[in-house]
Order: sequence, then structure tokens, then C-alpha cells
Amino acid sequence: MQNKGLIIVFAVLFGLVSLYQLSFTYVANHVEDEAKAFADLKFPDNPKESDAEEVRYLDSVSNNSVFLGIDYKTSKEKELNKGLDLKGGINVILQVSVQDILRGLSNNTKDPAFNQAIKDANELQKGSQDTYLESFFKAFEALPGENNLASPDIFFNKSLEDDINASMSNADVKNVISRKIDESITSAFEVLRKRIDKFGVTQPNIQRLGQSARILVELPGAKDVDRVKKLLQSTAQLEFWDVYRGDQMQGFLFQADAKIAELKKASAPETNEEVKDTTDTDTEITDLLGGQDVSDSIADQEKARPIISKMLAAGYQGGPVIGTFALKDTSEINEYLRMPQVRSLLTNEQRYVKFVWEKPKQTELADGEFVETTDLYALRGNRENVPPLSGGVVTDAQQSYDQVGRVAVNMQMNGKGAKIWEEMTNQANINQSQIAIVLDETVYSAPGVSVAGGISGGRSEITGNFDITEGQDLANVLRAGKLPASADIIQAEVVGPTLGQEAIDSGIISFAIALFVVLLWMIGYYGKAGAFADVALAVNILFIFGILAGLGAVLTLPGIAGIILTIGMSVDANVLIFERIREELAKGKSQKDSIKDGFNNALSSILDANITTGLTGLILMVFGTGPIQGFATTLLIGILTSLFTAIFITRLFIDQYTRNGKPLDFSTSATKNLFKNVNIDFLGKRKISYIISGILILISLGSLFTNGLNQGVDFVGGRTYTVRFDHDVNSSKIQEDLNTVFGSAEAKTYGGDNQLKITTKYKVDETGTEVDDEIEKMLFEGIQGELPNGMTLEQFKEDDEAKIAGRMEYYKVSPTIADDIKKDSIWAVLGSLIVVFLYILLRFRRWQFSLGAVVAVFHDVLIVLGVFSLTYSFMPFSMEIDQAFIAAILTVIGYSLNDTVVVFDRIREYFNEHTTWKFDKVINQALNSTLSRTLNTSLTTLVVLLCMFFIGAESIRGLLFAIIVGILVGTYSSLFIATPVMFDTVKKKGIDLTDKKKEEVEAAIEA
Repeated sequence: MQNKGLIIVFAVLFGLVSLYQLSFTYVANHVEDEAKAFADLKFPDNPKESDAEEVRYLDSVSNNSVFLGIDYKTSKEKELNKGLDLKGGINVILQVSVQDILRGLSNNTKDPAFNQAIKDANELQKGSQDTYLESFFKAFEALPGENNLASPDIFFNKSLEDDINASMSNADVKNVISRKIDESITSAFEVLRKRIDKFGVTQPNIQRLGQSARILVELPGAKDVDRVKKLLQSTAQLEFWDVYRGDQMQGFLFQADAKIAELKKASAPETNEEVKDTTDTDTEITDLLGGQDVSDSIADQEKARPIISKMLAAGYQGGPVIGTFALKDTSEINEYLRMPQVRSLLTNEQRYVKFVWEKPKQTELADGEFVETTDLYALRGNRENVPPLSGGVVTDAQQSYDQVGRVAVNMQMNGKGAKIWEEMTNQANINQSQIAIVLDETVYSAPGVSVAGGISGGRSEITGNFDITEGQDLANVLRAGKLPASADIIQAEVVGPTLGQEAIDSGIISFAIALFVVLLWMIGYYGKAGAFADVALAVNILFIFGILAGLGAVLTLPGIAGIILTIGMSVDANVLIFERIREELAKGKSQKDSIKDGFNNALSSILDANITTGLTGLILMVFGTGPIQGFATTLLIGILTSLFTAIFITRLFIDQYTRNGKPLDFSTSATKNLFKNVNIDFLGKRKISYIISGILILISLGSLFTNGLNQGVDFVGGRTYTVRFDHDVNSSKIQEDLNTVFGSAEAKTYGGDNQLKITTKYKVDETGTEVDDEIEKMLFEGIQGELPNGMTLEQFKEDDEAKIAGRMEYYKVSPTIADDIKKDSIWAVLGSLIVVFLYILLRFRRWQFSLGAVVAVFHDVLIVLGVFSLTYSFMPFSMEIDQAFIAAILTVIGYSLNDTVVVFDRIREYFNEHTTWKFDKVINQALNSTLSRTLNTSLTTLVVLLCMFFIGAESIRGLLFAIIVGILVGTYSSLFIATPVMFDTVKKKGIDLTDKKKEEVEAAIEA
């Protein structure tokens, strides 16, 4: 081998760089372990305080040198990223509302054509793969009559006058609006990025998905999921309003109270009969109360004073609060205040008033009971419903404390905002009134102004009923700016830290066992040469993890599966080389020449096999998301490092060992003559294999048409919860209980008998935090009888590393994105088949080879689908068809082609070496010569996958099962389907596989 010195230098340097990159992970883990031990020792029985103390400890030592001058802060930034399924956290896809942006660009027009197009676009979106903007344009063009987007009532308005004029065609306006929409989504992306950067989560990931209105946000390690959701979806509509004093609205409130009582009395049905409850108990209570029934007393009071009876306290004199009410009564009060008969009681000056509520707080009543209460305010509204000053003028905001130690937020406004703010505060000072600071229709503070002439300079302070965390989030949102439109979570995944740690533990154990078995197998089969391959394999693993750490890639649970699969592929390259060396030795060549020719002859097959697998990995990278991309990433990196280590590292050790003619056996006494005299007539048995495969395919198709597949929420939408109990539970009973709650639900054992995977499509079309919270509360109440005694909803939802029961994982997919995932999955499978067909056509220059390979792949995919269709109802693990399953299918395609290409490569080689042989003999001999490699590779890969299947995490068991079935079927199809199909398509006309270039070279030499 040439350039040995250069390869040695490169390998050593690459190894040292990999170790250096991984040292950051070692330092970060070491410091975090110390921090956790310290915090647990200080607060052994208080997880929340322990978490807070752990954060304080890490902050205090973040700049201290730990190892080779590396500090914790630096190591945390450069450590090997762990994905959501290994670390816990939240992963969401946000859909920015293009509808909101369109309405904003049109200045919330009332134009009937525009609003009808919006309505029609909403309907089109339910069954379309187009973007919302495309659906809007289609709907607008479909409207009857001459409708112009450049109308002054639509987009030719003051805000767009520099971009749109009345003479522009609809096509021209479309281009402008498309650009504006893209700018708004980019703005939303930047706002979210700024918020996340300040959130305090290490290694966050935020990316816009193509040119769509969707934004992916991954926050590994985030524990306060509700806080994250609010932070991501908050539009941050900060407004500053003049507010009426409470005494200015008291008269109206009493008038409204009387009016509603009058309306209630008028609408009450008249009756001549008095219905009395004559039970002894009620009589005694009535006697004790002087003949007045308790329920009658309360009901009469509410009828006579429907608003005042619910007021817990009136506002203080001169203050902005009208009254204090219980939070549970606010919806009813809102209904009253919106009634036209009530609004008509307002004075002419008050006719545009806006009633809003303050941020809820806990209040202790006279009887000692605590209830959630909120204060009612009346804002000085206007015809346009536009505040005098909005939050867009805020340039900076920081959480701080006021003079009495309450949490506050300091704001700084720009010049324009500062001028308006000075005018507003001056006017408020003159009128002895307050200014309400309103965030998302909720009053946070309504301070009075004591500074004569108003507040100049634009610096202000918000105080209110919020804690430090809420103050930090408010400052963060104000500083980052508001979202240009609402953003709904259409896909979400929440993984608790307990499941993440369990996944790491099971992944490490299965990885270690699989690696040990493979290393032992190689030594047992190839002797010392196998030991050299093992060293190369260890170097390969070091390179993989080093590259992952260096690139900042994310290691996921499927990624670990990809690395384990890479071990099998790395072994495959060495097996191909060793088998070829054994063949050359059997021909009587010297050891030196056999090693040289063995490496050279195996190179073509190794490259072809790895390129086909790499192509499927690239398709996974394009169409996959999240953990599936992690799988594809490790697979692609593994392919490259496997090629280098198998071809160069193994060769270095072998050449060094045999440099002085020292003999090296590429077998042991038990394997020396294994498969040596095998002579199976594969083509003679092809009719039997066709019949067997035909039966299997018919059974698979029959099951697919009758049983179908267990499609997961990835493909149909819905919500899935992994719930763990403190005892074994009956999944059928819990499913029945949840069916009464949701109407339809599925509960399956997931891992142990004390853990269930619960899926429901209840309100699948609705998004928003409120709906998510409602469904989670319904789930909690539906299974509360099986949960530990005294467990609250908050304890059920919280993400704590010591958690032993409750919601461990949550996954949500809206139908819209489910359709897109399904479409991408179909294109991924079809794309891989097309790409592979073209590659094999390019390499072998005969369509018959491509046809044989694609037929075999179709055969393998149909049988894997059939197995899943037949067995999903009774298998003890999840066999849902989801993105992970598509990854498995593409892996099966790559592996099946790997085998097939090696066989085809040998057929072409034999065709040129044995020109007098008949084509069927060439094929049979080629198949027999590769049998040792085929079985060896399949067995080692299966052993690796089985270790992961039985010991690894529950969440990827379905993926591994699909790959295991695929490898078994793929090994069979490469021998009994791909090659026979190719043979049957050419046996009449024959096929020319002559190496033309080789013939030309030989002819030139002879000449």
C-alpha cells in the first residue's frame, strides 16, 4: 500500500482530534455529576430546590478550569449534543398564521371578496398540500366577478403604498404579498430565536422548515414545558392605554347590574305552582335560617344582583380597579358586559370602553379559603380600537426589583415612543388617572403618575403580580419583540428526563454487548486477522463519535441504532476483504500478492455496497426530521469512517504484521474449510423461490387490504401520551375508561406492564395551549384511580428526574402536518427506489440488473409491511407506522441492495474471468462464492440488532424489528429473487458484461 506514512499521520491526528472533541463531553458530564450530587445532598427531599441549587452550582464553577485548561462553560458549548429522546425536553413545530399576516397587510379589511377568499382558503387547506398563501390566491381567483388584489379596500393601502399601486395586476400583487409573507415569517423566526437564546437552555435548535410557515424548535433538557409553550406562542401584544378610575365606572356597573336583573326576570318562565322540597333535612336547615332556604337565598341574590353579588371587593377610591372577582366568574361577567342592552348604558364619552382583567392572583377570603381572583379595569378605547402606544417602541427590557423589593421589569423606549409616553403620562398626571400596561389583553400594571410634566426619556418600570421567572420571561418577550402573527403548535414532543436517562442506560448496555459479541465473532472466525479488524472497528467508533461532537450533530436514540448498524456494515467491509484474500490464497498465490489482490478486488464491491446504502441515508436526511435525521447522520458518517478504517487501518495492521513474511491465517481451524465446497444450484431452485415469495406477497397484500396498518399519529394526527404507574395495570380496562372520556382512545402496554402508550384523536383539528391543557386534564381525571394516591395534575405533568409515575412522554401531530409527513414518506421510499435503479444502471450498464434489484426491494418492502399488518394487534411492543418505520424501510432497502450489488459485482467479475462458462453457471458460481460473506455479514448485523432489540429502549423496538425482518428477507431476496429475475429477463437474448476498457488495454499492450 502506497503512502503508508501519510495514512498513519492522518489516522493518528484524526484520532487525537476525536479524543479532544470528546474531552469536552467528559468534562461537562463530570462537572454536572458533581453539581447533581452536591444539590441532592443539600436538598434530598425537594426536587425543585435541588434543581435550582444545581443550576447555581454550575453557574459558580462555569469558568473554573477542570481538565487541560478546559472549563465547564466551554465544554458545555462543545460537548456531544444529546437529542430529546436521550436528554428529555421539548420539540415543537410552530405554524405561523399566514391568515393573520394577510389580514394585517390588508389593514383588517372588511372587503367581502377578501374575506370570502380567506374563508374558502381555510376549507381548501383541509385537503390540500399547498401552502396557505397558494390556497388563498386560488380561492381569490375562483370568486365570481372582477376582483382585484390591488383594490384600495384590500392591499393598495397606506402601509403598502410604496410596494403596490392601483394599476398592478393580481399576478404582480401576488409577488409583493409573497415577499411580505416571507419577510414576516423570517421576522417571526428571529423573534423566536431571540427568545430562546435568553431562555437558558443549552444547545437549543431552531430552524425554518424550507420556505414554509413552519418553524422547528428543539430545547433538549427543558423541564418547565408549560413555560416553554407560553414563551413560544406568546404574540407579546404590549399596549399602553389610558384607564378610567374605578369610581368613574361605578355608576355604570350598578346600572348594568339592574339591567341584567331586569332582563333575567323578563325571560324567566311564569308558573302558578310552587315546587317545595319537603324532606326533613331541608326543613331543619330552613328553620335554622328563619325559614329561608340556603340555595334559595343565594339564587335570589344572584337574580337580584347578578354582577354585584359576584364582586368580592370594590376598587379603592381614586384607583383604576372597578372591582375584584373570582377567576371562575370572569367569563359570565364578560358575557354581561358585552350585551348590547348593557353597552347602551355607557355615556357618549365611554362608548368605546374596553373591559379587561388583571393577571390572576391568589387571595385569602374572610373564612380563610384561598381562591384565584382578578381585578376588572376599563380602558379608554377609541373607534379604531388602537392603543395610544404599543410595545413596538420598546428597545430594551430587563427584569429587576422596585423600591419595595417586588419583581419588576425596566423598559427603555425609542425616541418616538418616549415622546408619546411623555405626553400620555403628563395627561394622566393632570387628570389624576392611571395608565394600564396591557400584555396580550391582560393588565400587568396600572401605575399612577406623580412626575409633573410626564415621564421623559422613555425609561419606565412595570410592576405587577408576578414572580422572578415570569418577570424574566416578560422582559425576554418585550426585548425580543412581538410575533408578527399568532403561532400554533401543530406538532409537539415532550420527553421526561427519566425516560431520557433510561434510554441512555439501555443504549450503552446494548451497544457494549453488541460490540463485544462482534469483536469476539471476528476473532473466532478470522483469527488474528479478525483481531486487526476489531482494532479498526474500535478506531471507527472513535471517529464516529469524534465527528459527531466536532460537527455539533445531535445524538439520538435512532442515531445509536444507526451506529450499531454501522458496526455491522464496518464488519461487512472487512469480511469482503478477508473472503477475497482467502480466495486468492486458495488459488495458490503468495501471501503478499493475495493480500494485495484481495484488497483491490474487494474495493469495487465495498464502494458499490456503501454508496447504495449512503444514497438511502441521504434521502432520509432530506425527508426526515428530528431523530430520523439523527439516524441518517450517524449512518452517513459511519459509512465514510467504515470505508476508511476497513480499507486503510486494517491494511496497515496486516501489512505491518506480514512485512517480514510472517504467516497470517485469515481463518481458524473451525472456519478454514467452511463454505469451501458449497455448490448450490440457486437458479435451478428459482421456481420454488418464486412460489414461496408469491405466497408471502399474496398473504401480505391480503392482510394490508383487510387488516391494514396501525398508522401512528405521525400519519393520521392525534395525541400520544406515555404514562407510567406505580403498579401493573390492565390496559383494556383503562382503554374502556378513556373511551368514555374521549369517545375514542387506545391504550397499549408499552415496555413493562406498569406503563401504557395512550393515543386519542379527540379534538385533533384544534390547536393551542388551552386545548392541550384541557385534554391532558381529561386524561389525568380518566386514569386518576390508577395513579398514586394524592397525585395532583401538576405532579402528573411535571418533568422530574426522580419521577416514578405520571406522564413520561407526550407527542402531538395535527392532521395538516400528518398529511405532509405521509407525503414526504411516500416520496422518500419512491425516491430511494428511483435513485438506486439509476445508480445500478450506471454501474452495470444493463437495465436487467436494475430491474432485478428493484423487484427484490419491492419484494422485501411488501413482506415487511405484511408482517407488520399481520402481527401489530398482538405483538408486545409498538408496531405503529410512523417516521421511524419509514427510516427502517429505507434502511432495509439500502441493506438489501448492499447484498444484491455484491452479488452482481461478482457475476460481472466471473463473466470476464470465465468466458467459456454458460451464463447460468457464472451466476451460480458467483452466488456460491459470495455465500460466506452474505451469511457472515447478515449474522453479525443481526446479532448487533438483536442486542439492541432485547436490551435497548422501548421507543425504537418497532424500528429495530422492521430492520431485523428486512435483513432476513433481504438476504433471501438477494440470492433467490434479484439474481433470478435478472437472469430470466436476459436468458433468451443473452447479455454482454465484458469489461470493454480492460479489453482495449489488453489490445493496446499486444499491439
